[in-house]
Amino acid sequence: MPLSQQMIREHMKAVVMERLSRDAGRREEALNEYFAVAMPDMEEAQTKQLASMIPVVLPALYEKWVGMFLDKITETVPAEQLELLCDGSDESSASIVLVYIMFLESERMEKQIAQDLAEYGKAHSNDPDLGSVAADYIRAKMTQLGGQIKKQNE
Repeated sequence: MPLSQQMIREHMKAVVMERLSRDAGRREEALNEYFAVAMPDMEEAQTKQLASMIPVVLPALYEKWVGMFLDKITETVPAEQLELLCDGSDESSASIVLVYIMFLESERMEKQIAQDLAEYGKAHSNDPDLGSVAADYIRAKMTQLGGQIKKQNE
């Protein structure tokens, strides 16, 4: 029985979100580690403040960006081909995440991510660079995730 477009979207969303949206404590810990390496001159209190602020927004932004990804992929790829990616295998899940990462790397999404993070930085912090820091972190995590997926597929 063929999967409905809604079932395809739900499966693909679950696959991507599972890879991105770990618990807040783990995200905060990863952010602290990232900031310690990326910005060694920043005081520990500042890195902890940034780390505690960014995880709050990432799940909501990930939801938005995954929604945009699903809109685009369901518009451009035939349902029969998408169904093949929804078989639950590790290889198919890795392919979904890899396509999502490539979507995020598009020029349009680079601009969207920068805009969303800049808006977040203005709304949630006195630090105007918070959006840039979050963008750098997301790019680094996407690069790391892409590398993990590519190794899995080898």
